[in-house]
Amino acid sequence: MKIAVIGGTGLIGSQVVRDLNEAGHEAVPHSLSTGVDILTGKGLDAALDGADVVVNLTNSPTFDDASPAFFRTSMDNLLAAAERAGAGHFVILSIVGVDQVPELDYYLAKTLQEDLLKAGPVPYSIVRATQFMEFMDATLSWTADDDTVRLPSTPLQPVAAADVAATVAEVAVGSPLDGTLDLGGPDTYPLDEIGRITLAAKGDKRSVTVDDTAGMFAVPQGDVLTTKEGARIAPTRYTDWLK
Repeated sequence: MKIAVIGGTGLIGSQVVRDLNEAGHEAVPHSLSTGVDILTGKGLDAALDGADVVVNLTNSPTFDDASPAFFRTSMDNLLAAAERAGAGHFVILSIVGVDQVPELDYYLAKTLQEDLLKAGPVPYSIVRATQFMEFMDATLSWTADDDTVRLPSTPLQPVAAADVAATVAEVAVGSPLDGTLDLGGPDTYPLDEIGRITLAAKGDKRSVTVDDTAGMFAVPQGDVLTTKEGARIAPTRYTDWLK
């Protein structure tokens, strides 16, 4: 199959391209660096020409109230180009529980992206993943100083980017789900415990203090960011990934 991977040079996209090509498909990465601009539409028709599948892994450059406009414009352009190209499947990557946290502008924007895809002209699949293991260091840094890391006790279910990419690649070459597949890591921890595990693995002597007002993950209530029954559970454990 020929698969156009938009955002194919990023953390997930580059691995999706590799996995697809190793499986014998023709996966082509596209991004601003290859001359494709999803906001203006420049280069889109050429990028999607002959593609059986379009995988969109691009992300908003901001996480604030400007992000909905990014997803609306980019999805409108991509869906129109995919329809012109005759693509039979359109895949996006989203977030487990994204529609349960309307207080966050970025989650509202990702929910809008899902809704635009569902209402669009191309058969689709949505892969929703839990929080990436690769982003945990950044999460800790948001509310840290020289001595202490303040973190809420929000339950998270870290998943490895490699496992996310493998699932996206698998979904891309399958029949359109016309629905959503949830993916999470094998273990769920309160975020403050993830902080302690991470610092210990790195030999970092800072302490972790529970602060249920600290950072973006203080906003979600309960276990909305973890998978429920029927989800796919990825194999990589956070403690093994840290090694």
